[in-house]
Amino acid sequence: MNFNIDSKALVKTNFSTPNTSSMTAKQTVEANIARIGFAQTLAQLQTRNSVNSSTILNPQVPSVAVKEGDTLTGIVKNHMQALGKTVSHNESARLAQDIARANGLANPDRIFPGQRLNLSALSPELARPDAKLATAQTALSPKATAQPNALSMLRQAPAHFNQHHPVLQKTLDRAVAKGFIPAEDRQKVFDKILTMSRTYQFAPDDFARLTLMESDGMNPKATNSRCHGIIQFCDGPDRGAASAGFGSNPKAILGHSVFEQLDMVSKYFDETGLRNGGPTSLDDLYLTVLTPAARREKAPDASLNIAGTQAQHLYVNRDKTAPITRNSIMQGLYQNALERLGKHESSMLAQNTPAAASSLPTPANAMSRAQALRIGAYLNQDYVR
Repeated sequence: MNFNIDSKALVKTNFSTPNTSSMTAKQTVEANIARIGFAQTLAQLQTRNSVNSSTILNPQVPSVAVKEGDTLTGIVKNHMQALGKTVSHNESARLAQDIARANGLANPDRIFPGQRLNLSALSPELARPDAKLATAQTALSPKATAQPNALSMLRQAPAHFNQHHPVLQKTLDRAVAKGFIPAEDRQKVFDKILTMSRTYQFAPDDFARLTLMESDGMNPKATNSRCHGIIQFCDGPDRGAASAGFGSNPKAILGHSVFEQLDMVSKYFDETGLRNGGPTSLDDLYLTVLTPAARREKAPDASLNIAGTQAQHLYVNRDKTAPITRNSIMQGLYQNALERLGKHESSMLAQNTPAAASSLPTPANAMSRAQALRIGAYLNQDYVR
């Protein structure tokens, strides 16, 4: 009898010992556990409501891809710092918990390279003024006395601190409601002002405050017979109308829309050197429109050489026998904006409350009055740059 033996088969033969058998069984079990764990995780991801494709497909949703060595608190700190807001370690830890909840993470310490996290939970934090700016703003409430420290802090605040520009947004809404701006022009007016704010380094909300004082909030037909338009271009060979190209016929400015007048404002700002002046505070922005030469006086409480009678808000303590100073301009512009926008909010609330037209003390009417009383506080919380 002949046997054919494959010598290679003998070489490849694996001999099993108790130890190797135990290891093989252990590896098999671990592999099966890994497969089961992956399947369970995949199933959870597929059914979890908070996980969707919007983070990846919508570029407007802020998100980040986790890298090797990242922590959730570190991601929060980096994201906030990139947008100009510094947070403490405790604050970043709290925000990390918010991010974990928003992304359905049971443990904030367990994130993995390649994982994409939705950071939209941080957006409300970016809209909140920090404590110092909130305190400074409180000092500028309509019944408050000017506090130099608060005014100085607001003057030095970053031009784009509040990314949502609430004063500008409310001013534009009011302008549309009053017929100053066609509803279809609102967005392009907003975009134009943001572009100008980057060119001339002013806060968009400060431009809104300026126009609320000069033209009741972007009224293109505002005039006092000598000065015209949204920033009151005045007559004269070396005044605003001439800088905007309307020296021979200043009143023609009134025939142009807000969007068109913004181009005239840009020409005037170029003429007065605002482009090269560095970051522009609210008082410098307003003095550029009112009396550019007065910008040379830098002391916040020094009397400014401004000719003629001005709006009562601009004087120290609203006393027209008192001087106008940089600080009084700051406080006056803030208070004027609060008052005008607050009055508009109250008016809109009354129009939208059926019981508001009745003088009877109905529960609905009482509620509308209570809501109206909260308008000032609402504005006081939101309207800082």
